[in-house]
Amino acid sequence: MQRKAFRISGFIMVLVALLVAAAMVAVIAANVGVPGTDAAIGVAVVVGTLLLVLIATGFIVISPNDARVIQFFGKYVGTIGEPGFHWTWPLTEKAKISKRVRNFESNRLKVSDADGNPVEIAAVVVWRVVDTYAAKFAVDDFAHFVEVQAETAVRHLATSYPYEAHASGRASLRDSASVSDELTAELRERVTLAGVEVVESRITHLAYAAEIAQAMLARQQAQAIVAARSTIVEGAVGMVSSALEQLSEQGVVELDEERKAQMVSNLLVVLCGDRNAQPVVNAGTLY
Repeated sequence: MQRKAFRISGFIMVLVALLVAAAMVAVIAANVGVPGTDAAIGVAVVVGTLLLVLIATGFIVISPNDARVIQFFGKYVGTIGEPGFHWTWPLTEKAKISKRVRNFESNRLKVSDADGNPVEIAAVVVWRVVDTYAAKFAVDDFAHFVEVQAETAVRHLATSYPYEAHASGRASLRDSASVSDELTAELRERVTLAGVEVVESRITHLAYAAEIAQAMLARQQAQAIVAARSTIVEGAVGMVSSALEQLSEQGVVELDEERKAQMVSNLLVVLCGDRNAQPVVNAGTLY
């Protein structure tokens, strides 16, 4: 569990180091040339040097959004996350861990979707470290851990949904909002162990695999044509019905059922045809 490590201002310890150096120099100066003081000078030099070395090993400079995990001979003693010039326990190991927001894009993965179609998919993941203890000691390499878990989550997502929904109400990989939310939630659960928080994740590449891309494109075009034709027919039927009702209400012409059928046929040909209609002028009767 992350906890704060002991620290004081580094400038205070710089002053202490200067005082120790000054005291050592004063002792040496006072005993130079005095008979029988060689031992005292030696002790002053050794003690002063040892104190200065101990003080020097405790200094640390931390930049904004950085942290240091402090270990004393293998034991975790805390984390320092405040930016500035600090002094902490001497003879400690100070491992740097960045708490800045990072992002990476996964490799393009070739997987089968929920319908069994091979697709290519990739995603971008935005993340940051929130627990330095877990990031340092729970996993071997937290950055690599996040990348592997992201690839696993993207694979699982791709196999859970079809590339596109052919039935209404069914979610698909092309529904970017809902799919991205689910991917982010799954990633957060997977990387909590490493003390990492996933800020956001988005699918950046989604396509059918090359071997079926042409066939799927033809199917999509056929579906688009059918949908367009359905809309055209629906509109044409409405227009014909409206025309017959207006002719009857306004008394423009009286049509029997056979003539109505002929008129409906002609109007539907004109409205639903994919080419311009060629008018035919009938100089005689309808029959």
